[in-house]
Amino acid sequence: MVSMQMRYGNCSNWELLEENLLPVEVVDGGLQALANGCPNLRRLVVINASELGLLTLAEECLTLQELELHKCNDNVLRGIAACENLQILKLVGNVDGLYCSLVSDVGLTILAQGCKRLVKLELSGCEGSFDGIKAIGQCCLMLEELTICDHRMEDGWLAALSYCENLKTLRLLSCKRIDLDPGPDEYLGFCPSLERLHLQKCQLRSKKSVRALFRVCEAVREVVVLDCWGLDNDMFTFASVCRRVKFLSLEGCSLLTTEGLEATVLSWLDLETLVVVSCKNIKESDISPALATLFCNLIELRWRPDAKSLLSSSLMGTGMGKKGGKFFKRT
Repeated sequence: MVSMQMRYGNCSNWELLEENLLPVEVVDGGLQALANGCPNLRRLVVINASELGLLTLAEECLTLQELELHKCNDNVLRGIAACENLQILKLVGNVDGLYCSLVSDVGLTILAQGCKRLVKLELSGCEGSFDGIKAIGQCCLMLEELTICDHRMEDGWLAALSYCENLKTLRLLSCKRIDLDPGPDEYLGFCPSLERLHLQKCQLRSKKSVRALFRVCEAVREVVVLDCWGLDNDMFTFASVCRRVKFLSLEGCSLLTTEGLEATVLSWLDLETLVVVSCKNIKESDISPALATLFCNLIELRWRPDAKSLLSSSLMGTGMGKKGGKFFKRT
């Protein structure tokens, strides 16, 4: 474990990290010793390893199922491709202010061809494009969960998600952009098995990007948007294409209004749970009779758009909480 203070001055964060990192050859020696002593190893987190070190580990630890690689690059992934039984993988490439490592389509393709039993994959600070994601979709047929954090991928990568036919969960975290040029609708396709779409701390400023994202995820049943910038009424309207949504959670969506919320959720006939927290422009005074009726028919409603929310008292006498297992829940 390393503890270091992030400070301004002549010394960069990268220099601080380098001072505290073991050299690659030392890390590889540790992996060799680990492989020799722990052949039944199941989970490993490592930083600054090489292709040779990981290859040694893969050859000796045949039951390795979960791996987290920091400061990863394409060459390192040549070693990881030998981990044939790997099921959970997290790759951290570039981290602003700390280190810069390149994971491109080359590495993603090597990974896809070697680790065909992946169930969960997280790509953080990675590059690549349509080709890399397509290779993962075509080779990793068991992949159910894909997390993309702070990506540097080229425009057009969204269309490759349609090749992930068994994908159930898609998470986008801290992405400064989604896909500025996703291409025409006829090439986008969609993920037929997708159930959950989670967006957290992403910048949703491009209408083209948001529209393409919801179209690719049109089969989704659960949508969570947490502390994302730029999600206004026009952007949220694109979610109307997701006709099967049963669960919606909105938190920290300060640009969205009651009108924008209503325009979309009223089109979701299967909606069962609605969570609205810290969305300051969603006003209870703007709730229409149609939206109030929807609230009464939900299985669960968690409503706290601001600190002055009084919805629980304003709905008294409407029958909320008296229809079978339906209830009202405040947070």
